Amino acid sequence: MNLDDTVVCVWLVAGFDKPLHYRVPASMREMAKPGVLARVPLGRRQSIGLIVEAGCEPDLPLMNLKLVMDLVFPTPIMTPPLLRLAAWLRQYYGASIQNVLETMIPGPVRQGMRAKMEKWVSAAEKLDAEGLASLRKRAPKQAELYEFIAQQFRPQKKSLVLNRLGSSPAAYKALLDKGLIKEEQREVERVAYDDELGNVEYASKQEIVLNDEQQTAYESVAQSLDTGSFVTHLLFGVTGSGKTEVYIAAMEKALKAGRSVLFLVPEVALTPQTVGRLRSRFSDQDDVHAVVWHSSLSDGERLDAWMALADGSAKVVVGARSAVFAPMPNLGLVIVDEEHEPAFKQDETPRYHGRDVAVYRAFLENVVCVLGSATPSLETYRNVKRGKYKVDRLTKRIDDRQLPMMHVVDMRTEMMRTRKPTTLSSLLAEKLRDRWEKGEQSILFINRRGYNSTMLCPECGHVEECKHCSVPMTFHRSDNTLKCHLCGHEADVPWRCPSCNSEQFRGKGSGTQRIEDVVQKVLPKARIVRIDTDTMGRKHLFREILGGFRKGKIDVLVGTQMIAKGLDFPNVTLVGMVDADLSLHVPDFRANERTFQLLVQVSGRAGRGDLAGEVVVQTYTPHAEPIQFARRGEVDTFLDIEFESREQFQYPPFRHLVRQVFRSRNADKAMFFAEQFARKVEARMAGKVELRGPTPCSIEKMKDHYRYHIWYFTQNVSGLMRELKAIEAEVPVPKDVIYIFDVDPMSVS
Repeated sequence: MNLDDTVVCVWLVAGFDKPLHYRVPASMREMAKPGVLARVPLGRRQSIGLIVEAGCEPDLPLMNLKLVMDLVFPTPIMTPPLLRLAAWLRQYYGASIQNVLETMIPGPVRQGMRAKMEKWVSAAEKLDAEGLASLRKRAPKQAELYEFIAQQFRPQKKSLVLNRLGSSPAAYKALLDKGLIKEEQREVERVAYDDELGNVEYASKQEIVLNDEQQTAYESVAQSLDTGSFVTHLLFGVTGSGKTEVYIAAMEKALKAGRSVLFLVPEVALTPQTVGRLRSRFSDQDDVHAVVWHSSLSDGERLDAWMALADGSAKVVVGARSAVFAPMPNLGLVIVDEEHEPAFKQDETPRYHGRDVAVYRAFLENVVCVLGSATPSLETYRNVKRGKYKVDRLTKRIDDRQLPMMHVVDMRTEMMRTRKPTTLSSLLAEKLRDRWEKGEQSILFINRRGYNSTMLCPECGHVEECKHCSVPMTFHRSDNTLKCHLCGHEADVPWRCPSCNSEQFRGKGSGTQRIEDVVQKVLPKARIVRIDTDTMGRKHLFREILGGFRKGKIDVLVGTQMIAKGLDFPNVTLVGMVDADLSLHVPDFRANERTFQLLVQVSGRAGRGDLAGEVVVQTYTPHAEPIQFARRGEVDTFLDIEFESREQFQYPPFRHLVRQVFRSRNADKAMFFAEQFARKVEARMAGKVELRGPTPCSIEKMKDHYRYHIWYFTQNVSGLMRELKAIEAEVPVPKDVIYIFDVDPMSVS
């Protein structure tokens, strides 16, 4: 036995939550480096694992170590900084090795999926006139095919050649067997969001001319890029101030220096628009290749994008939160647009926040990170106040365009006037008609899909709830069903009250379907389209709708948060927020912050072109602080007031919150083990952590599981998570009780 074989430390994707050591055969020694995927034996089976260290001290005698069986890819699929990031994710978020690897490495890569190959054909031998005549006489079909191939200056796709000539595979094979033609395998890159739908229209190929504020912000970022060290900037600019132009200018500088760029956006929906702008901007630069990354890609697109990034052929990646793990060997700039968005938070273990991971990755890579927002999160705002982040301000819209005028409609007054609940106020209806008559476009936003939010009996007060979750069912008129938006359960509509048998059982509240119907009655000839998760089933439908809206084929767009931020349509002059109270009156300490951000972001969709914009906000609480500060555009004042309130109660960002949720089909079991865990924590960490709970979650029952949570407030997340993971071994929780840790949660429901 060769005792000189290299020993590697491997993280397994096999539910085995500790590193294992393996020997590497001499034939693989040169390629078995950190970041390489390997196939290794595990008991009587085999598993895929990631080599995280080479030449390490084994935990067993060398002769007892098993051999690496194979390397899935010959080159690393993760860079050294990404390996350090993986270790941090595991520690900070309390995640298992398997969870971390499954999050960071896409399935097609873990499974060893290969690139798509295609056959190309060219002439192998030049026939003289006599030989060609002989071939025509003996096999005219072969001659026709051969002549076509021989006339081409370069190899052609086999499939295109056969289809164009209508040639048979038999004629092709005969030529191949005779050595008259030759074929080669070429890799086919599957490019997501290629410009077949006209994405290039999103950006001009002309050189960007920055205004004074943009130039100052760019120079600040450029100075940091020149230092070649880790710096985080907050690009704090009002909606429509041209933050994207500053991003692109900074990207150009990084790319000219031979570095690559990671660009994160909060929603998959925003990706094609951003990619279109970048591809158009860099279309004349052959060495700049931008790829997209998000959950809607096919396996083939995912594999090809990952490999293009890993080998450095792709210099730019644009995507949602999971793009933060893209393997970029020469990273130079990280951008997080709309950094305040809750969409950056992952809702499965490890429950990471894309913005926080992006900043930490920039730290590990020693590069510049730019966070952009018109309404920064309190976490980012505190880092600015503490001097950890630099801030660059954009206080006015490009070309001195005016911010939209915001009208706040008191729906209590509206209801007194009409003597019944009203979906659209008279002001909003009037302005919709005015915009349609002028040929201008409108967007209506409500963060609730469906037709009615619930079915309610006015006589006995019965509300139809999901039998699997403690939430009301939502009425969907399109298929006359009640649906639960948490678990997906569907039920027939009971047209009599199940409790008192009253025939007055009816829908209450509005969703996107109802808004669509109401607007159609107000504007019977208008072209109205609804965008929400109920309508966006087909892969490219969202892009097609946005393309149609941009070209003026749609008059009114009705949608949920999918259309609330980031989209840029010059002809939109009216935005209506149908119910501003939906996000305001919820049991969450971030309710005010969320509502304010949503109001400012939604209103920012109006007046982005040459025409002035207006915003109509409908609410039953018009004097609420978030609404009034948003109406006046006083972002700094709101942030300062909310900042003081959070500091007074020591809520995040002044302390970290870790939320532990227990769930079980048996409510008593879930509560019992939550209490057992809480007692252990109190005994072990008295004075080191503030503990609240366990108490029922605000949505107590979800998918037939009863839920209880414990809140831990701490200044030291890593220390707390080490203790909590150690306590796991001391509290043997049965399999029918499941619990998770959510570090820095964005939702406490």
